[in-house]
Amino acid sequence: MKHGKKYQEAVKAIDRMSLYDSADAFDLVKKSSTAKFDETVEVHIRTGCDGRHADQQIRGAVVLPNGTGKQVRVLVFAKGEKEKEALEAGADFVGAEELIPRIQNENWFEYDVVVATPDMMGVVGRLGKILGPKGLMPNPKAGTVTMDVAKAIADIKAGKIEYRLDKANIVHCPIGKVSFTTDQLQENFRALTDAIIKARPAALKGTYLKSITVASTMGPGVKVNVAKLLNQ
Repeated sequence: MKHGKKYQEAVKAIDRMSLYDSADAFDLVKKSSTAKFDETVEVHIRTGCDGRHADQQIRGAVVLPNGTGKQVRVLVFAKGEKEKEALEAGADFVGAEELIPRIQNENWFEYDVVVATPDMMGVVGRLGKILGPKGLMPNPKAGTVTMDVAKAIADIKAGKIEYRLDKANIVHCPIGKVSFTTDQLQENFRALTDAIIKARPAALKGTYLKSITVASTMGPGVKVNVAKLLNQ
């Protein structure tokens, strides 16, 4: 990929061989952001897990103390009282079976997170091949299959994010915007890394967190000192 002059200048400020304290890393990420929009700040954690084994999978969710800086649209599959509860809690869309053809046939994806009550999972399961690849399938581990839809919606709107391994055994998560202060980014980063450290699979042998890189959407990556992070 060919990068512009601003990107090339930003890269010069970062020593690719160095491992930075998280505060210094986020300062560099903010300084190296050159886009005209408020870029998302992302964390990429390379693990020693082998996701092909069920006992080495990592999946969960964490509420970031300072939110993500993004307005999150929530779709809830629920009926009766739970449908009413979801609407009162601020869900953007609520429904049941009638939503299936809209998603299957009309390519409707005007939402960022899907929540479902347990009794609706039979219905939602029919959308597995569509929602699954997009990371939208409700999951109990992420707190998106629950009877307490009001709490789920409140947490999501407040900045709850889901983390999981990709096929390369890397966790990718947004933790805020370039417009956030370094302290806000650090607090969110610590909340995420604390959750992932606690989620270490018991079956894993060897190094768990191999490397952590932070970057803005369009900016260069900055490596964080993992050893120092683990000793804090």
